[in-house]
Amino acid sequence: MPRPKKCRHVARMPRVRYFKPRGIPLTELTEVYLTIEGAEAMRLVDVERLDLITAAGQMKVSRHTFGRILAQARRIVAEAITEGMAIRIEGGDFKMNCNADQDPSTGSNRFINQTGTGKTDALLIQPGENTMKKIAVSSEGPSLDDLVDSRFGRAGGFLLVDPDTMEAKYIDNGASQTRGQGAGIQAAEIVAGAGAEVVLSGYIGPKAFQALTAGGIKIGQDCDNMTVREAVEKFNNGEIPIADKPNR
Repeated sequence: MPRPKKCRHVARMPRVRYFKPRGIPLTELTEVYLTIEGAEAMRLVDVERLDLITAAGQMKVSRHTFGRILAQARRIVAEAITEGMAIRIEGGDFKMNCNADQDPSTGSNRFINQTGTGKTDALLIQPGENTMKKIAVSSEGPSLDDLVDSRFGRAGGFLLVDPDTMEAKYIDNGASQTRGQGAGIQAAEIVAGAGAEVVLSGYIGPKAFQALTAGGIKIGQDCDNMTVREAVEKFNNGEIPIADKPNR
């Protein structure tokens, strides 16, 4: 059984979560997704000037994991700057550290732990963030009853599904469809930025497969001729195995 991903602790949310090149309409831009913990990793090292060990300790992850988060975040930002893309900061697998025991402005859920010093450490979970496992399914449409799109990189979009409640959010993949090359890698960045831990699709190319597995995302393939709902249910029932290599 795979080891569950350790949640990353974030001390401060980004003040601005969307950046775009000046003078270019949004309809003409390709977006890249930067996770909240990726932005936090860059803040700790590039702004606060912390060393990797100290920064990893603040996020409560290993130095190796922190280094991977930081490297991926820097690559996404560098690609956006050099290629003229917009940056959307959202999603990921994180919890918010704070000192208060209420947050009436956001209604966020908090888990309070009493320490031996008499202080209270509160852990804030942002509403709607990735506190549960989510499955990204390449889809021909925005509903659970649409067919799985057999193409991962050039799928029309992805349904991000909570396998316990079957609640779903549609993510458009139009930006990847228009790319001459690198559509699979772009799609991998989109689902990773949305916080997916599992991807279900038909065909996933070698480069996209490598990008997904490098991000710790598990892959289920050969989901052709199923609806999104059927694919998620089959995965929940153990009928779709985790792939260890691309299927073609």
